[in-house]
Amino acid sequence: MTGQIDRTPARKKRPEAADILRAHHEEFLRTHPVSSAQRKIIRHIMACRTDEMGGYVESCADCGYLRTIHFSCRDRHCPKCQTMVKEQWLNARKAELLPCGYFHQVFTIAHELNPLILYNRKIAFAILFAAVNETMQAFAKDPQWRHEGRLGFIGVLHTWSQQLLDHFHLHCLVPAGVISFDDSRWKPARKKKKYLFRNESVAKEFKKRFLGKMQKAYDDGKLIFPGGAGQFASPENFKALFKKAGNKKWIVYAKRPFAGPEQVLEYLGRYTHRVAITNSRIKAVENGRVTFTYKDRQDDNTVKETTVAATEFIRRFLLHTLPAGFMKIRYFGFLAHRNKGKYIPLIRRLIAPMAKVPQKVKEDIGEIMLRLTGIDITLCPACKKGRMTTIRELPRPAWNTS
Repeated sequence: MTGQIDRTPARKKRPEAADILRAHHEEFLRTHPVSSAQRKIIRHIMACRTDEMGGYVESCADCGYLRTIHFSCRDRHCPKCQTMVKEQWLNARKAELLPCGYFHQVFTIAHELNPLILYNRKIAFAILFAAVNETMQAFAKDPQWRHEGRLGFIGVLHTWSQQLLDHFHLHCLVPAGVISFDDSRWKPARKKKKYLFRNESVAKEFKKRFLGKMQKAYDDGKLIFPGGAGQFASPENFKALFKKAGNKKWIVYAKRPFAGPEQVLEYLGRYTHRVAITNSRIKAVENGRVTFTYKDRQDDNTVKETTVAATEFIRRFLLHTLPAGFMKIRYFGFLAHRNKGKYIPLIRRLIAPMAKVPQKVKEDIGEIMLRLTGIDITLCPACKKGRMTTIRELPRPAWNTS
């Protein structure tokens, strides 16, 4: 396994998720049931950019300065390992931007279903994506919304609230328009609208489709009910749960539309490769307790602090373990992988045939770091003149040689 390379200069140490795991994971493992996937996440994050991951030694050709570089774990749950992956993903998306506005729409599952979803993540998350896609495409076809065409969008799964609790929702980036079914016209959304379709109507349809698909999964025996979800195992309790969730108002909302490609990329960078919590939000780890910041959505996004036991912090962090191999970013309609090769050039010609087409830029890690931080990682940090070259590899432990 080859990790991303961390060649940034050393900075003042501040609390990180890895520190919390190193100090408190044994206590957590003694008191909480943990899956093999969660154990692997713990191991990866603790080892990330340490001797445990292996690496190499660099030397300055001019002054002889030495520095050790450790590989990162590349675990998608690791707070340290998303920047380069995100930048490479964003670069690929630049070549797919359309010359139109974009909407940001969010679909949230009723919290009454959280215990059931936690034990059936893979199927429930797949149903979430499918229900959102079917809802959006159905509205795009409906004449009352004055579109009648094929919609495209990118969906990004998030599973957390600001306080790291379970909160299952899908962020969608939606080009502001549809392409006609005969591929002859681009039908733009009406100007000055904050949404493609009325949120309340979309929410009702989304709720109906999601609950219908989950009911079918239950009828087909595909759901499991261990632990905290066992209370819903009987048909009567399952029916009561769904009635409670169905009677509740589900939330779908649209944020302010994006004006152009630059805002789209800014959005993508904030949401696509985010993990449950960034290290920058962890403020203190003292006496077995962790203090971190969060935005209070009920108080105009005011930034506040909360303190929890370290084991509770770990529990909340691991709540957001994704199923193995599950793709949390998916593409639909004319942006689906099988369609975008045809439709992106076509839609560009229909909207603005003379517009300059964004180009994908090839960047290596050094170029990305220089663009993001202004730091040339190939330059010696000591003499500021010589170039750093690899002189020796560091061995990887047996568990990290695959």
